[in-house]
Amino acid sequence: MQVFDMKIQTKAGLLLIGALMSQTVIGQDEQYVLGHSIKPLGKSEAVELSQYEGKVLLVVNTASQCGFTPQFESLEKLYKDKKDQGFEVLGFPSGDFGGQEFNNSDKIASFCQVNYGVTFPMFEKIKVKGKDAHPFYKQLAKEANSTPKWNFHKYLIGRDGKVIDSYLSWTSGDSNKLRKAVEAAL
Repeated sequence: MQVFDMKIQTKAGLLLIGALMSQTVIGQDEQYVLGHSIKPLGKSEAVELSQYEGKVLLVVNTASQCGFTPQFESLEKLYKDKKDQGFEVLGFPSGDFGGQEFNNSDKIASFCQVNYGVTFPMFEKIKVKGKDAHPFYKQLAKEANSTPKWNFHKYLIGRDGKVIDSYLSWTSGDSNKLRKAVEAAL
C-alpha cells in the first residue's frame, strides 16, 4: 500500500513540475526576441523572424543617405564570409535619424543592390526608436539595454535567440571587435 501511495505522489509531483515548466516556456515565448513578423523589402507578405532561429544574427538599422551608408559594403562582406556557418545580417531601413532613408521600398532595394551589391535580407522601412518603434526593435533595445543612437546601430543575437551585445554606428562590418564577437557566437 505504501509503495502504491508513493507512486501516486511521485506521479502527481511530476505532473505539477511539468505544468510549472510549461508555464515558464509560455512566459519565455512572450519575450522571445525572434517572435515577431515583418515584411521583407519589396514583398507584400510578412515573414516570421523565427525562421532565423538557430543562427547568429546581426540586426542593423540602415539608411541609404547617411554618412555610415558605405558600411553596407563591409556588412555584405561579413555576411558572405560567415553565412555558410549559420550567420545572417538582417537590415531594417529607417528614417528615424535625419530622415536619411527613402520612402519608397523599391528605391531602397535598388539603391542597396546597385550601389553595394547587398544580398543579405532587408526588411520594410520601420521605426527603430521611441514609442512608435517596431515591437522587434523595442524588445532588442530592452534586452540590450541600448537603443539605436543613429543609423547603422547593430545588435548581435546568438543562436539561442538572445541578444549578445549591441554596437554603435561607427562599428563597421570589418571591425575586429565585431568580427571576433560573431566568430565566438558561431
